[in-house]
Amino acid sequence: MLLVAGIGIFSFLLINQSSGPSLPSGAQRSPPAGGYDATLAKPAKIAPPLALSNYSGGAPINLAAYRGKAVLVTFLYTHCPDVCPLITANLREAQVKLGPNASKLEIIAVSADPQGDTRKEVAAYLARQQMTGRMLYLTGSPRQLSKAWADWSVGSQRDSASPGLVAHSALVYGITASGKITTIYPASFDPSQIVHDVPLLASR
Repeated sequence: MLLVAGIGIFSFLLINQSSGPSLPSGAQRSPPAGGYDATLAKPAKIAPPLALSNYSGGAPINLAAYRGKAVLVTFLYTHCPDVCPLITANLREAQVKLGPNASKLEIIAVSADPQGDTRKEVAAYLARQQMTGRMLYLTGSPRQLSKAWADWSVGSQRDSASPGLVAHSALVYGITASGKITTIYPASFDPSQIVHDVPLLASR
């Protein structure tokens, strides 16, 4: 599990190959595993539920409601100085580049900071990132969010030395139309990977 505290980007290696945008000099890109341009989750498994509501209110989100679409789930917090804005900006770019295929995608962020991610702060963050109405941002009580973090095997811990920062898992999980977590992207993913993978995720 990768935890970042909003201070720089950390590289990571998961179970399979990850075909990012650049390779060391002389290296050759392997064929995408399973057709995807991303690290594969092994084994692929049904995504855990998210019994959390969008920051603006409403009924709890049920991932099963998005069967038939690709879903990307990530964990963010609004006061993050670098990693979270990077993830969100890359998701926005991918969404734009998808064009008509963007209708096959749902993007969901889950709060990594129940204390700081108030309705006002989330609204301001989405506005800054030009993602208002284009991404769900789920919030909840510390107890509710702790359960979601545990269900998804992600970490979130406030930095004792810098209380404004939160160490959290900085990954994006790709879920197929049948509801299985299948691909995993690092914080530094290239938007072209999402553009490539969304039609595949949406068809499986």
